[in-house]
Amino acid sequence: MSSENIFLDKGIAEIHEEYAHGTTDPVEVAQDCINRVEKLEGDYHAWVSFDKEVLLRQAEELKGRIQKGQAIRPLEGIPVGVKDIMNTQEFPTQMGSPLWTGFTPGNDARVVFYVRNAGAMVPGKTETAEFAVHTLGNTINPFDPTRTPGTSSSGSAVAIAVGMVPVALGTQTAGSIVRPASFCGIYGCKPSFGLIPRTGMLKTTDSLDTVGYFTSRFEDLERVFEVVRVHGPNYPMSYRALRDATRQEKPTGRPWRVALVRTHTWEYAYDYAKEALLDWANKLGEDSKIEVTEVDLPAAMTMSHDIHATIYNKTLSYYFKEEFKKSELVSPIMNDLIRQGNEITVEQYHRALEDQITLAYIMEDFFREYDILISLSTAGEAPPREEIERPDPALMWTMTHLPVISAPVFISPTGMPFGAQLVARRYSDPLLFKFSGYLRSLGLIPAGARSLDHKIDFKIDTLNFNPA
Repeated sequence: MSSENIFLDKGIAEIHEEYAHGTTDPVEVAQDCINRVEKLEGDYHAWVSFDKEVLLRQAEELKGRIQKGQAIRPLEGIPVGVKDIMNTQEFPTQMGSPLWTGFTPGNDARVVFYVRNAGAMVPGKTETAEFAVHTLGNTINPFDPTRTPGTSSSGSAVAIAVGMVPVALGTQTAGSIVRPASFCGIYGCKPSFGLIPRTGMLKTTDSLDTVGYFTSRFEDLERVFEVVRVHGPNYPMSYRALRDATRQEKPTGRPWRVALVRTHTWEYAYDYAKEALLDWANKLGEDSKIEVTEVDLPAAMTMSHDIHATIYNKTLSYYFKEEFKKSELVSPIMNDLIRQGNEITVEQYHRALEDQITLAYIMEDFFREYDILISLSTAGEAPPREEIERPDPALMWTMTHLPVISAPVFISPTGMPFGAQLVARRYSDPLLFKFSGYLRSLGLIPAGARSLDHKIDFKIDTLNFNPA
């Protein structure tokens, strides 16, 4: 696959500059998107629905707006993929399940409204795992079709990785943004829990479901965040926190304090991944403005995965009890999780929720000493499609409501990408962007997707691989 593509080579600001100078327009950009999808969709299966006529109609409207001299909005004329658990006006919302085939809600999820209001074009819905859980769909990892692209935001991640769109929306309840970003060599961002509204989309777990997004270019991460997050004093907690300089600014005159954490999942990580993270941390520490300290997390954090499983499985058994009645149309994995959830008592569930709150307070205290935490995104490169991913730290930061960027930092010995997680205190998302921007200025994280850097060319049709 060639990386010569507008969405892999150019950030949104550069595209907007071309709009302003009249050297390109939204119709041409939409056509680039269409051409890329028509060329590659048969190989990668990133979309469950894509309508070029809908996209071109939006592009024509935006072209006219720009020609009239109206201000260019933050996502003006930018195609944005939408994970197929979020409502959209023009497209069905089928949630990766045959039980919901053809369901058309007729409205936009709040986050979809936000991106449209910022000028984005929505060309279709990206593939998701069944009910955004574990059963992998048809989407193909662009680096190796025998490997998983990551669940459950796989379609959004792959659409970014192969240059179909520059931005795509996803969700994370455990690791469904971080893992696909890591396995597909792109940027993924899971903001602080609650900063992006969940209205008009599938609910799986009340205290864990978090909306996030993927980008092909580092420079676009903060731009998208400012579009999709809630704004204003009607959201008092985040409003105060995001405006609090003591939370969003490193004290002048001291270095960044970075905690390197292995976590209790370290034993599951591949040796090459461990070595890569430790080497990278050493490189960070060589800069005079960064102080890296290897730190053990509080012991209670070792219970994260068990607490998560209790909350997750119980809520799945509650929200999908009607689907469970039609178990022949539900995957074996989903049926098994629901059965496990049915065995969990209400008292056990409430206790797990209390434990989750305790862990969130523990990590709030942890960040009194450190600005940023770094860990592996995944145990290493993407495993074979038929294998379950090894435990990794991603759900730990979901559990404790922390903002995360997964950066495409590493390449495995076999040439596969995997990521590093940059983590900050809850509601310190702007601080996280500042630190990651500093790393970018040093060349310690890449400008964009790994597919841009490595120009991989897999001939999928010669591999006789059937994703179904």
